[in-house]
Amino acid sequence: MTKADIVDTIATATGLTKVETEAVVDGFISTVINAMKEGKNIEIRGFGSFKVKKRKGRVARNPRTGEQVMVGEHWVPLFKVSKEVKVLVNENLQKIMQ
Repeated sequence: MTKADIVDTIATATGLTKVETEAVVDGFISTVINAMKEGKNIEIRGFGSFKVKKRKGRVARNPRTGEQVMVGEHWVPLFKVSKEVKVLVNENLQKIMQ
């Protein structure tokens, strides 16, 4: 599913225009990104949480050449899905796949 598909689905469900819906979706995405850039965590109950985590520096290997490369300490964005969503997805896919 792409961002355009999400905009279409929300616009159809709410009666908003696609332009209005796209503005809302873009606003949500930029809000999440800006909060994470500031090191803040975002929790949307019943959906999941967006967090930033610090990764330690380490020695990695270039898969093409086999050469060792030092990867410095860095921050990575993470998304953790809620238990409710996990259960709903699992139950639905169990039914579909049988």
